[in-house]
Amino acid sequence: MIETMARSIETARPRFASEEARWRALCARDAAADGAFYYAVRTTGVYCRPSCGARRPHRANVAFYDTRDAARRAGFRACKRCKPDAPAPGAEQATMIAKACRMIENAESEPRLEALADAAGMSRFHFHRIFKAATGVTPKAYAAARRGEKLRRELPRSGTVTEAAYGAGFNSSGRFYAAAQPMLGMRPKAFRAGGQDAVIRFALGQCSLGAILVAATERGVCAISLGDDPEALLRELQDRFPKAELIGGDRDFENLVAQIVGMVEQPGTRADLPLDIRGTAFQQRVWAALARIPAGKTLSYRELAKRIGMPKAVRAVAGACAANTLAVAIPCHRVLRNDGALSGYRWGVARKRALLDREARA
Repeated sequence: MIETMARSIETARPRFASEEARWRALCARDAAADGAFYYAVRTTGVYCRPSCGARRPHRANVAFYDTRDAARRAGFRACKRCKPDAPAPGAEQATMIAKACRMIENAESEPRLEALADAAGMSRFHFHRIFKAATGVTPKAYAAARRGEKLRRELPRSGTVTEAAYGAGFNSSGRFYAAAQPMLGMRPKAFRAGGQDAVIRFALGQCSLGAILVAATERGVCAISLGDDPEALLRELQDRFPKAELIGGDRDFENLVAQIVGMVEQPGTRADLPLDIRGTAFQQRVWAALARIPAGKTLSYRELAKRIGMPKAVRAVAGACAANTLAVAIPCHRVLRNDGALSGYRWGVARKRALLDREARA
């Protein structure tokens, strides 16, 4: 999340390397381009940020520069409206939020909201609001997600479950055991052993898009995979939980599989499936937004980012879509590239196109 918020200019610059890309960013007043380049207007003698709200200049009068110094050396002065010679709007705030995130991640136990707000020089209420607006989650939820990540790292390499709990920042065994199973999807001891003693039911079948695998823990469906090779789908499941007990589904489980196949074959069919969704707080926020996209409709990654209140987190949103392991149930196939083209899909672009074509016809 820090990388998303404090994305460096050097990372952004290649996206706007060509003059065509820079002109498009200028026309869109794309704040994501601020700092990656500057544009100057020959008729006014000023240089601006790409997001400047001034009237759009004629293309023939525009020159692009990588840095403010380059624009100044060419004889242009700073725009008084967008003030490109001052720190970028929101830059200090983004730096402050990134610092708070590092403070949460490096703390041995969850920092109190008051301590985070004091470090940022804000009131509790203002800090809480700014943090949620920037990250999409509350400080408490961010801390819980990071604690979950630490726990998943610590369990396999710690001598005992207790050591892993304290290493992940839990300061009492009661809090740890209350939070661990929902966080891991199984008992901590089983997770530490690579899924040992965990029972995962599964079934392989065929649908019009090829092979399909459905797997479920006691909490709900944890995998819906599509592919060409059933054995490859099963190996992928085994790799996720190398020591779990995989059991072929019974008749009731076959009925669950039939429901999911129905969602593939008949777009718009909705099944009230219990889902075992494992991901960071940010990923779960994206997946919840995906689930609200109706069949026959699509969004761009940028539009999806706006829906979750994080318009600048387009890349992070795309990453969360790619991390989805529940085909169709969490309809990441309904998200397109910002130019409307199909982009990568975990189970193949051809399947994404087929799903969208069916939903469009329906």
